[in-house]
Parts: sequence; C-alpha cells; structure tokens
Amino acid sequence: METKYEKMVDQLEEILEKNRDAEKGYKKAAENADSQSLKSYFENKARERAQFNNSLKREMVANYDDIDDDSSFTGSIHRTWMDVKALFSADDDESMLEEAIRGDKAAVEEYDEVLEDTNLPNAIATLIRDQKTKIRTDLNRIKSMEDLT
Repeated sequence: METKYEKMVDQLEEILEKNRDAEKGYKKAAENADSQSLKSYFENKARERAQFNNSLKREMVANYDDIDDDSSFTGSIHRTWMDVKALFSADDDESMLEEAIRGDKAAVEEYDEVLEDTNLPNAIATLIRDQKTKIRTDLNRIKSMEDLT
C-alpha cells in the first residue's frame, strides 16, 4: 500500500518525466519546424522545461530521498508520433502546434493533480504553481500562434 508521502513523490517524479518528455518533444519540433519563429519558440520552450526540472529537482532533493531520471515510455511514443506527423503531414507546423497544445493541456492537468495534495511542502507548491502558470500562459500563446498558421 502506497503512503501519502510515496504518492506525492511519485506525482512529482511524473512531472519531472513529463517535463523531460516535453523538453525532448519541443527540441524535436524545433528540428522539424519550417517557420523560423516557430523553431525559436520550440527551442525556448525546450530550455524552459529543462529549467523547470532543474528547479524542481533541487527542491525535491532538499525535501525527499530518491528521484527517478528516466524518460517516460508514453513521452517517447509522443515524440515518435510528432516525427511521423512531420513526415506525412501537409501542414507540419500546424500539426506540431496541435501536439504542443495537447501536451501543454496534459501538463496543466498533471500540475493541478499535484497541487491538490495539501501535504506538499510550501517551496515545492509555490514552484509547481509558478510553472503551471507559465505553461498555461504559453498554452494561450501557442493557441494564438495556431490561428496564424
């Protein structure tokens, strides 16, 4: 039976996984993007997700024991799907934007789940809220970019 502590650590590790996957996905999208502005956007998002994880890891090390650093299987599938879409899609940039929107929506949901835990240390809760706000802001921005493609 999983304790509340173990569940919280597992949820935080899932956020680390999702951010690693998003970082790799954004890098892959930047490689495949036709538009230079979109390429720059995806590169910036990849760096941002790496920074998210560095910050979260520091807080987790300060508060918890073990952190799992492997990329998730579903994230690998998502990146492969982005590759396939880029190869076979008539509108590559639009398809990648759609995938980025889907991924960011899932990230916001994941962050919301973690924030429901009232035992989350304040520093981690603040960090998670800040990261979620940035993702939500980027989600609104990327939706407007999709309208331009």
